[in-house]
Amino acid sequence: MKIGIICFPSYGGSGVLATELGWHLAHLGNQVHFISYDQPFRLKFHENIFYHPVNTPHYDLFPFPPYYLALVNKIAQVVEEQDLDLIHAHYAVPHALASQQALAMVDREVGLVTTLHGTDITLVGNNESFFRTTRYAIMNSPGLTAVSCDLAKLTSEVFDIKRPIKCIYNFVDTREYQRMRPENIPCRLRYRSKEEKLIIHISNFRGVKRVEDLIEVFDRVQKKVSARLLLIGDGPSRDSVVARVREKRLENKVVFLGAQDNVIPLLSIADLMVLPSEKEAFGLVNIEAMACEVPVLATEVGGIPEVVSHGETGFLARVGDIEKMAELAIEILKNPDLQKKMGLAGRQRVIDNFSSDRIVPLYLDYYQEIKGGQNRKAKTNINY
Repeated sequence: MKIGIICFPSYGGSGVLATELGWHLAHLGNQVHFISYDQPFRLKFHENIFYHPVNTPHYDLFPFPPYYLALVNKIAQVVEEQDLDLIHAHYAVPHALASQQALAMVDREVGLVTTLHGTDITLVGNNESFFRTTRYAIMNSPGLTAVSCDLAKLTSEVFDIKRPIKCIYNFVDTREYQRMRPENIPCRLRYRSKEEKLIIHISNFRGVKRVEDLIEVFDRVQKKVSARLLLIGDGPSRDSVVARVREKRLENKVVFLGAQDNVIPLLSIADLMVLPSEKEAFGLVNIEAMACEVPVLATEVGGIPEVVSHGETGFLARVGDIEKMAELAIEILKNPDLQKKMGLAGRQRVIDNFSSDRIVPLYLDYYQEIKGGQNRKAKTNINY
């Protein structure tokens, strides 16, 4: 198939999923065309992958650069020039909406699948300014998926959606994501000593990630266990996190690494992943950590309980329960046997449920289902 992928190229779970999915689709022989304002984060070279930049013109008439209009035009252009069979839009607004308008402008039948990732429902779509637009985009997408069953259910409730939403989980390539041998990790003693435990956190540092809670948790943990905290990512709440670290006088124990393209070596030296989010549709970093045999301590929100098995692959706690999270973190870090057991169980859970070998074929089957439904609609002239 010839597939167009519309996504945000920035650091974050949706962009990573879209990029990895595109690469695996290309590896299976499909032709994949990424359309965005910048080359997607983590995009690897493949002869079947193409990138089409959206160039936004600046006109005095518009108070803000009209990216949306440029995106609609670029999607229509690529569909016609490359004879695309299907568009996969990640996020309802703006990408599904832009794709729908673009496909209305071209004279050919093209399938459309929209994947909902979470913030397009809980933050953007739930905002009064975008509610009707988001619901329209969802209702008019022939194919509709969500990255967790919880998100599918929440979407149906928030927008009063009666149509089915297919749950297809996020994934990682477990051949790539696996714990490296210590001797193959040059940085293994740079961020920790042999005696110290290493806690890791990966996010885009937005308020919803509650990274300040993590600093509070770590402050309590390091008083009981010799440990360091490694923070990977960047975003609008970084300054407040830095301020909290200084307030707690933890500068020598907390390391800010910024956004990293390859987190596998860092996960391979970690003892615990902590994700204290207020909202999380899935939490891609959870399965990245679990694939590398790192136990996960996370909040019991959104789709996380579908991913992290409490007591088996890690622990879950209530949002904001800093004392409990610190207690659970200490339990894991002080018990090497428990840490190893949870790490091995986590990797097996990813292999069984969230591996690329399992998930990518689900997307391909769904693409064919949507294309088949589209063909039936064209032949019978029945509303899809």
